[in-house]
Amino acid sequence: MPKAGLTSAGIVEAGAAMIDEIGFENLSMGLLAERLGVKTPSLYKHVAGQADLAHRIAVLAMTEIADAIRDATQGRSGSEALVAGAHAMRTYVLEHPGRYAAGNAARSGGPDDPLVPAVGRVLASWAAMLHGYRLDPDQEIHALRMLRSILHGFATLESIGSFQIDADVDDSFTWMLGFLDEGLKAKTA
Repeated sequence: MPKAGLTSAGIVEAGAAMIDEIGFENLSMGLLAERLGVKTPSLYKHVAGQADLAHRIAVLAMTEIADAIRDATQGRSGSEALVAGAHAMRTYVLEHPGRYAAGNAARSGGPDDPLVPAVGRVLASWAAMLHGYRLDPDQEIHALRMLRSILHGFATLESIGSFQIDADVDDSFTWMLGFLDEGLKAKTA
């Protein structure tokens, strides 16, 4: 009999909050059970195991980041959409480093996997950021990969404290976005 009040969604949210504090690499069913005040076997009535929990956290993360970028870029295009979406992604990674790492580590289990539409929504959000640049369709995938790589790299490095040079990180982020904007504009000129 499952413990009253314990749900799959609650376990996933608690696991996501825990790994945002201690890191995705430290995800543990035992630690999560301890935080929830239950015995570890109680969790298995709601999630199949640690791999299932990690996968569910990844789906949550991809859904959240897609929503954050979508909300930030709503009604914007071109430079404004790029800047707003980039800031939304950076903020998400800094506030939720564990769940963001889970999202990047996850692999799809097939077409019925809920990760597939969640990742699709992230890609659609990034594509919306680029839409105003009116890129040639053949170039869009390259632009999406570039955008993901640059934003992921910057935010991930910042989240682990890797920017130690005495220069304002916000200034560097703004400079990087300006550089991206100019490059994207040059591709359509």
